[in-house]
Amino acid sequence: MTTRIGFLLFPGFPMACLTSIIEPLRAANEISMSDSFAWRLVSELPRKVVSSAGITFEPDASLETVSALDYLVLLSAPVARFENPRTASLLRRIERHGTVLGAISGGVFPLVRSGVVRDERLSVHWCYEAAFAAEFPEIQRSNEVIEISPRLLTASGAAAAFDLALSLIEAALGANVANEVACWFQHPIMRKAGVKQALPIHQAADAEGEMSPLVARAIEIFAENLTTPASIAAIAERLHITPRHLERCFKQATGQNPTGYFRHLRMQAARQIVMYTNDSIAEVATAVGYANAKPLVRHYRDTFGLTPQQDRKRINLYRVEGNLPVPSV
Repeated sequence: MTTRIGFLLFPGFPMACLTSIIEPLRAANEISMSDSFAWRLVSELPRKVVSSAGITFEPDASLETVSALDYLVLLSAPVARFENPRTASLLRRIERHGTVLGAISGGVFPLVRSGVVRDERLSVHWCYEAAFAAEFPEIQRSNEVIEISPRLLTASGAAAAFDLALSLIEAALGANVANEVACWFQHPIMRKAGVKQALPIHQAADAEGEMSPLVARAIEIFAENLTTPASIAAIAERLHITPRHLERCFKQATGQNPTGYFRHLRMQAARQIVMYTNDSIAEVATAVGYANAKPLVRHYRDTFGLTPQQDRKRINLYRVEGNLPVPSV
């Protein structure tokens, strides 16, 4: 029995995500000497699609004409919008007829915009989390590598797409074949549902080894709600330590005090919203815990060397001149 998978490509889709899911499926067919998986490239309209790397792909079918799929996986930059006004209704119809829909990386944005998501948790890449929360506050988002439900499956990025492929292979051909595929590509570990994404943590130049669990947990607590961020005293209380001890641990691990480090997290979140939404600067400020836009603009300029307005203008100019979205993960 062949599992038929379609990949719906939007302009600027992350090419690495496509190859990361197709190649393990191809290898599984070769190892098992079977046609267990078949795939097709699909587009909204019957024309070529340019990836984030500038490489052009020619789809096998348009969304209007594609049929007989077990899965349809969306690959997109988060800023992609439907070019065909019928796309959302077509996706809902395809799902109603039994096709499992999925999304990789920024593909979760058009997946939600289509209206097919109900109460499922979606895997959202950490670099899109703030923008996703700003646009879809009612949707459950997850920081896990992959999320799989009976109706939907999502993967946070390219490496997660490989893990998603391994899950499909294991379900169809067994753990031994999935393990062999992982070894073919020197994929170090088969990450299944429940594994959290790795996040970038800025450490002091002379720090050795992994960051201490205490500091990592403090960062987790702060990032839980950037709209109403916890104070240093409140975080220290939750960790059953004094604020002074927390500051010493932060300085040793990151070279910064907690206030400076947490401000950097807020600026990273603010930049996501500036890049991937049309929210006003006042709305961006509120989303990352500022009472008004003035201190946000000052801290943003200190961090990135330009104001949010200038950054958004630069990003939009890049999109227009290159005819591409901002590079996606």
